[in-house]
Amino acid sequence: KNKSITTLKKPGSLYMSNILDRANQIINNRSEEKEREYGPLSEGFERAAQVASGMSGREWSAHDIFVAMIAMKLSRQSYNFKEDNLLDAVAYMGGWQNYINEQTSNSNYNTEESVTRLVPPSQWAPDDKKAKDK
Repeated sequence: KNKSITTLKKPGSLYMSNILDRANQIINNRSEEKEREYGPLSEGFERAAQVASGMSGREWSAHDIFVAMIAMKLSRQSYNFKEDNLLDAVAYMGGWQNYINEQTSNSNYNTEESVTRLVPPSQWAPDDKKAKDK
């Protein structure tokens, strides 16, 4: 058993690890078995972006997929408290930060100049409506 993980007692349940420690274990100490089973996290999110782009006809990035997954977990949490929703959201946030770090270390661009801004859904419009608005 990993001694570095702090355990807390949750009323009415078994001992549980601190959610931040557990998210760190999931993201930063991924087992080789998980890598073989699911592939590298960054590559999985890039591939999911390609699939989402093909399905929706809109350009998606790995960043968009991280945002969508975090949003989904928080949305689920708003319906029903489940520790797993929060754990997954925090783990996706950690994975997203790792992805950002990988991208910036693999390139020479200034991250402050190339920040991706998400367009609010209220500004989405079908292509024919956009053409009429111009």
